[in-house]
Amino acid sequence: MKKTKLVLWAAYLVLFANPLAIFGASDEPSSQMNAQDKKKPETSSDLQPNSQEKTSGSGIEMPVYKPALRGAPAGRVGGGTRGAGDEKVYLQVLAPDHVGLTTQQQPSLYWFLSGPPTYPVEFTLIENKASKPLLEKRLETYKNRGLQCIRLSDHGVSLQPDVLYQWFITLIPDPERRSKDILSGGFIQKTRPTGELRENLDKKDKGKVVHTCAEAGLWYDALTAACDLIERSPDDVHLKQMRASLLEQVGLDQVAKDLK
Repeated sequence: MKKTKLVLWAAYLVLFANPLAIFGASDEPSSQMNAQDKKKPETSSDLQPNSQEKTSGSGIEMPVYKPALRGAPAGRVGGGTRGAGDEKVYLQVLAPDHVGLTTQQQPSLYWFLSGPPTYPVEFTLIENKASKPLLEKRLETYKNRGLQCIRLSDHGVSLQPDVLYQWFITLIPDPERRSKDILSGGFIQKTRPTGELRENLDKKDKGKVVHTCAEAGLWYDALTAACDLIERSPDDVHLKQMRASLLEQVGLDQVAKDLK
């Protein structure tokens, strides 16, 4: 058991140290990568979405995510449809294909699971250049498919400003053979909000927080705000369209479709 866990931890370190090695990993169950994921930006303008406001078919204003330009490129790890014996599982963290930002010390992290697994689920949070995980936790057994969430506040873990972290969700079909693990992961970094941004967020009503965070490049804050609104109004189709729009803008089309 110790040997297999050491092998898995070594794999985590390799992926974290060289994110370019996994930048092209497929995030969709299709055999062909989504064209948005394959395209690599060459200029700052390539990374910025069209500044013109997006609207849904019903005319509702959609949030426009504008990722910040900083640091070395890093992408999602794993994800997509993976097999474990006769079972096929679609596992995907809801992270962008670059370092996602948050202003929260203890953010909520979301991931999608196509069905309840019959094997353990493990969460891992790794700080850049650390010798061991900041948090490695077996999660409760999930009975329902769909959107899942882990809140760092539930585990007493806080992110430090301007420190790069990587987080993983791992399904473990065989604890004795960790090479069979099904894994998906993303990058996160805490940033300090400017006075202007903090003032804007304080002034905005709850429905506009998603748009403000998205335009400020705060992926995890925008997604959490959208999910919180949907939790309060689960039958609001427009809120689900807003969340789906965010997911589609970072190439998570399959998850967006499943959550509509």
